Amino acid sequence: MAASGTVGSKRSSGAKTPSEEFSAFCETEFERRLNSGQEFDEGLYRKAKEMVIDRLMRLEREEN
Repeated sequence: MAASGTVGSKRSSGAKTPSEEFSAFCETEFERRLNSGQEFDEGLYRKAKEMVIDRLMRLEREEN
């Protein structure tokens, strides 16, 4: 529980966690790929994104 309180403190100060920044980047990249007209595996992209975010969140909790 203490780790989530620390993450909340970072949010209230306006700073984003690495997992939040990566998630925002992925959403922008996802939109870019959709609009590019080229095919890509949406399911695989989402799965890979979630795997990385899960790992980043674990690392963030370990830091606190």
